[in-house]
Amino acid sequence: MVRSTASRTSHGQVLAANVDTVAVTVSLADPVRPVRIERMLALAWESGATPLVVLTKADACADTPRAVAEVTAVAPGVEVLVTSASTGEGMDALADAVSDTIVLLGPSGAGKSTLGNRLLDQDLLATGAVRVSDGKGRHTTAWRELLPLPHGGVLLDTPGLRGVGLHEVGDGLDQTFAEIIELADDCRFSDCAHGAEPGCAVLAAVEDGRLTRRRLDSYHRLQREVTYAASRTDARLRAELKRPVKQISRQIRAIKKSPNFKS
Repeated sequence: MVRSTASRTSHGQVLAANVDTVAVTVSLADPVRPVRIERMLALAWESGATPLVVLTKADACADTPRAVAEVTAVAPGVEVLVTSASTGEGMDALADAVSDTIVLLGPSGAGKSTLGNRLLDQDLLATGAVRVSDGKGRHTTAWRELLPLPHGGVLLDTPGLRGVGLHEVGDGLDQTFAEIIELADDCRFSDCAHGAEPGCAVLAAVEDGRLTRRRLDSYHRLQREVTYAASRTDARLRAELKRPVKQISRQIRAIKKSPNFKS
């Protein structure tokens, strides 16, 4: 499971390896951030593991059903579990969902280590309170730790992620936005970019409310990020990305040389 490095170079940073389940951990004590969830799910799908969204701190959420609906909308085909380490809500369901090796992935303060301790039935992972000023975690976990679970399987606890850059993500992005890929099958053109093309089934779904504009915009944004990242190591792709810019520059020069051009 690889993300792009914080330096935004062409190299990737390995977050985890040989895992069967990726638990994308999201705190319900904070506003839901759909784009962050989509990014982590794309990494999870691309790794070949089974993604699972674990919503923590349900006891601190004023409107849990609404938050669950928001998360479910951006996680097609992914099981979403509501948990609270304080009350024990959802912990049995999470234990049942754990298969072989599970990695907890999410930002600092999402409750990964607290969740891990509940799964381990003992306080082996260091935990810390979030800052009152902004609700952010303090990076209590500074390294990856592999621990055997009492009911079978292995837990991998990881440091909190400040950024989730996509690195060499292909099928993972398609699986994250599975509903868009399914709609695209009905587009008039096979290479439809879902921008302004006639007969675009994806845009039609946005217009009639079956798909949100935010969801489509996020898909386009992550597509561009993946393409740009790939261009840094692919000379042919880099040249293709520059071609439209060069064409526009030639057109501008031609217009300026025209005898009818007035500056």
